[in-house]
Amino acid sequence: MMLKVGELAQRTGLTVRTLHHYDSIGLLTPSARSDSGYRLYQRDDIARLHQIQALRRFGMSLADIGTTLAKPDNSIAALVAQQLAALDQQIEQATRLRAQLEQLQRTIASGEEPELASWLTTLELMTMYDKYFSKEELQRLPFYQHNARHSKEWADLVAQVRALMDGAIPADSEQAQTLAHHWMVMLERDTAANPGFVLRINAMLAQEASVQQQTGITPEVSEYVMRAFGAFKLAIYANYLDADELRHMRAHQSTRAHEWPALIAAVREQMDAGTAPTDPLAQQLSRQWFGLFRDLVGDGPDTLQKIRHAHEKEPVLLTGTWMDDTMITFMRDAMASLQQRQT
Repeated sequence: MMLKVGELAQRTGLTVRTLHHYDSIGLLTPSARSDSGYRLYQRDDIARLHQIQALRRFGMSLADIGTTLAKPDNSIAALVAQQLAALDQQIEQATRLRAQLEQLQRTIASGEEPELASWLTTLELMTMYDKYFSKEELQRLPFYQHNARHSKEWADLVAQVRALMDGAIPADSEQAQTLAHHWMVMLERDTAANPGFVLRINAMLAQEASVQQQTGITPEVSEYVMRAFGAFKLAIYANYLDADELRHMRAHQSTRAHEWPALIAAVREQMDAGTAPTDPLAQQLSRQWFGLFRDLVGDGPDTLQKIRHAHEKEPVLLTGTWMDDTMITFMRDAMASLQQRQT
């Protein structure tokens, strides 16, 4: 079966002019012509047209398409596979967008007034999250699941922190400490208490200027919150430590603080994988853990006992650390196993 140029144009949705142009530049030359001179396209021509249009959808220029199709290893099967993969990605994106729209619809139906700007910001951030999280992880990341109430909570909290900064209120003020504690509680909630998630959220905030602009969480805001949160914890430790111990902790609080998030995420990963405390990898992590801990609080046995007592009496000290009692026990067991092996 052969098709005239008009018939091919009608069947494919292209214009006759486009097909003529493809012929004139040697991209798609019909296999035959009728006695009257009409272009006639057969099966192989149509298969080539499919390749041309598929490559056009991938954003390739006509010149590059010609070069690609001229290669001897060109495979229509591989091209179809690429199209299927692209369609799968589009379907996935459309599914996520549908979920966002359904959430908006539920918000409206419940009588709430959605913050449209906040909702649109969430949509704009969707592609950014894709750079840092897998599809499966995004399904478990509360930050990614649009929630109008949570979005407003974050916008209000960032605005309150900004107001303190603009007013030159010190980070160790009671106001700043209260906001910082609330910040860390919300951050744990919206990262599903997963230290690996918060590690990548922090990376996204540090590396993506557009995210900083949309959320208002700049490096300056983050640094202010962390100083305020450090002051919040020191105020609690002050009830258990003497002046010299507190002075040591204050002096060392921020020197290696940046090492904790990655270490905590690594420990949680090993725990989730079922690694035993006796495993050399767990022991190595415990060595790093207690090295950082002793750098922070010192080596005095009395001080270490006071710190343990403070944690027993003040569970709030674990807020915003992505640690829990099981993790601390895991690290203690790993260190005990290491020490036993070394004796």
